[in-house]
Amino acid sequence: MATVDPLSSWSTALAAWAIPEHILRAAPESPWLLPKELFARRADVQVDRPSGVALERAAEALPAGGTVLDVGAGAGAASLPLRAAGTLIAVDENPALLGELRSRATRSGLETTAIVGRWPDVAAQVPSADVVVCGHVLYNVPDIGPFVRALDAHARRRVVVELTARHPLSGLNPLWRLFHGIDRPERPTWEDASAAIRALGIEPQVQVYRRPAAAAVMSSFESLVRLTRIRLCLAPERYPEVAAALVERGADRTNPATWASNDPDLVALWWDA
Repeated sequence: MATVDPLSSWSTALAAWAIPEHILRAAPESPWLLPKELFARRADVQVDRPSGVALERAAEALPAGGTVLDVGAGAGAASLPLRAAGTLIAVDENPALLGELRSRATRSGLETTAIVGRWPDVAAQVPSADVVVCGHVLYNVPDIGPFVRALDAHARRRVVVELTARHPLSGLNPLWRLFHGIDRPERPTWEDASAAIRALGIEPQVQVYRRPAAAAVMSSFESLVRLTRIRLCLAPERYPEVAAALVERGADRTNPATWASNDPDLVALWWDA
């Protein structure tokens, strides 16, 4: 029997998340939008109330005044709460999100270098750091091997990766069935990510933990409905149907803690350099 390659398995599982072409063509807006507001609010929540195993594992390896490299940094949720950091190097493809990170880093007096680009394409331009963090990026990385190898090569002390236990859009699977009559994938999961990393000769430590209630960072129920509608490739006039479907599945219009549409479990994977 042929041995399954965990790296190829990861790539194949991610490819299955492609939206059927006939649905994508009819979408009034791109379903792959990255709302700046969502990333900014997530960073602010983490800075105000730092929480999570990934932050703990990064903090314990970071010396006072040390350097942090944040890959796929967004607005800085994975790195700005690390109080001991003296220098932050942030890499992201989105200049607007890096602008959000820099404005927050400036207010806290943190020396910051922002590099716009795709990892690992820009890795050669990026210096090494004491601790490398990478939060909620892996599910966007089909070619996980070079990505993780570059993370490892840039860490002097530790690499810490955080991701959701399942694909971050898997919480929408029942709604895809409801509105489009199609079944969406169930993989990859964090187990697939861990297997792929082990296939590179790296043995990550793992901890699964519950997402803090404070991490629900949508600004309003209306914003949640709009984002969900766009993710589902539906027209604006379908807003009432989407709102009703979310309520039916447990979203309380007045309670932000019920607005998370993805898996409530987070996973930290970490290894020492």
